[in-house]
Amino acid sequence: MPPAFTAEEKTRITRLLLETGQRLFTSQGLRKTSLEDLAAPAGIAKSSFYVFFDSKEALYLELMLRQSAEVKRKVIDQALLTDPAPREGLRRFLHATIEEISTNPLWRRLMTHPEEMAAVARKLDPARVTSMADNPVTALTDFLTGQQAGGELIPADPAVIIGVLQCVLLMPMYAERLGDPALYPKILDLLIDLVVAGLTPQKE
Repeated sequence: MPPAFTAEEKTRITRLLLETGQRLFTSQGLRKTSLEDLAAPAGIAKSSFYVFFDSKEALYLELMLRQSAEVKRKVIDQALLTDPAPREGLRRFLHATIEEISTNPLWRRLMTHPEEMAAVARKLDPARVTSMADNPVTALTDFLTGQQAGGELIPADPAVIIGVLQCVLLMPMYAERLGDPALYPKILDLLIDLVVAGLTPQKE
């Protein structure tokens, strides 16, 4: 049986688990991170990990939940929804999200390794993942379906459109392969313009 922990110990160990999870999940990913890797820096046995989290996926989700409100504020509330024109909103969303993933290691990991979020959803109750009030992906999907209903967006599967947007968001990972670094901002701007123009046809 795992040992009993005082309230102070639980607070300290939880903080250490979150810090270790943030570091390991972003550097080596969910699959390669073991319970031993997570528990050792906190000074607890693997079996004691379950006193704090049901699984390593639950720890991953907790880290994501702690950041989701701020991420949504930046990329949805202050970017996507700040202009009534969907084309401009999507343009601002892509630029804001690229900025976020360049400074936020966990969300960069989520954008470049979506299979990890799928693994979390499979392990946990999917409703808990998709019904988060501050889930940026849910907010983006709601925006896309709303724009489609108003005829402002092409009638493609929203999941496909999100996939197209994710392709744009992968651009920073390959910037060094594009030759002259001075051209990268211009390449990115033109790519974003072309993508949002293709998704939001002008009405006659």
